[in-house]
Amino acid sequence: MTQRFTRNELVARLVRAGELEVSGEDPAEAATYFDTEKFRFHGPDGFESDFAGLNDYFASVREAFDERSIRRGIVVAEGDQLACQTWIEGTFVREFTQSPAGPLPPNGKRIAFDLINIFRFDDQGRLIEEWVRTDNRSLLRQLDAEGH
Repeated sequence: MTQRFTRNELVARLVRAGELEVSGEDPAEAATYFDTEKFRFHGPDGFESDFAGLNDYFASVREAFDERSIRRGIVVAEGDQLACQTWIEGTFVREFTQSPAGPLPPNGKRIAFDLINIFRFDDQGRLIEEWVRTDNRSLLRQLDAEGH
């Protein structure tokens, strides 16, 4: 039988999945919010990844940034898809190996990743696809990487 989730249930699952990816507190629980076999990530500038690649990216964020947080803004729901604003913030204290410009040294500044996301869920409430758009120029300016 197909399980259906309400908008509020999907939003709650999305919020929790983001908190777990940013904090790294419980990778096993984080995986339960994704179809780890079928998940696909579509990022800026043609960047494509699977669930393992998404985990690698967030591991690099957790390594490079202290005092991390994630917030969701306006959420729009249509069926099995949610679109929202996302802000991920942290203090840049160690090398960021997966910046849009490649590895970058820390600058000690508070950095805000300002994102627009679209997520698609399967009938079990698991994330199966994500599209992200962001202003990489703004991010690189915050990272002191202009000209890279």
